[in-house]
Amino acid sequence: MDDIFVARLMSAEVQSVTADTLVETAAEAMIEDGIGSLVVVDDAGRVEGILTTTDFVGIVAESQPKAETTVERYMSTDVVTIGPQASIRDAADTMIEHGFHHLPVVDDEEGVIGMLTTVDLAAYLSHVQTPSPSK
Repeated sequence: MDDIFVARLMSAEVQSVTADTLVETAAEAMIEDGIGSLVVVDDAGRVEGILTTTDFVGIVAESQPKAETTVERYMSTDVVTIGPQASIRDAADTMIEHGFHHLPVVDDEEGVIGMLTTVDLAAYLSHVQTPSPSK
C-alpha cells in the first residue's frame, strides 16, 4: 500500500461555494449532487473552510424557532444492512455501491448490534500497514 498515493484514491470532482452562500442553497446543492461536503473558497479559489452534512445537524439543532417536524419525514426507509460475519471487503463494496457512510450491522436474533462507518474503515486501513518510520 505504500505505492498508492492520495491522488489515485481522491475524488477529483469537488463542489465549492463562497462564504456568503446561503445554507439553504448549499444544502440543495449537496442533495442535488449527492455529496456530503462543500469546500468553501474565496474569490481566488483558496480554501476558507468546509461545510459537511454533520454541520447541518448543528444548524438544525440551533435553528430558531424550532420546527415541530418528526424524523419520519426525512428518514431513509430503504435501509441496507450487513451481518456481523460479513467480510470488510463486502461491507466496503456495499457502502461504495450505495454511496453510504453508515452501514447498520444486524444480527438475525438480536436485531441491530452495531454500525460500521467510513471512519471505521479508514481507521482499519491506517492500522493494516506498519506505520512509516520516523524521520
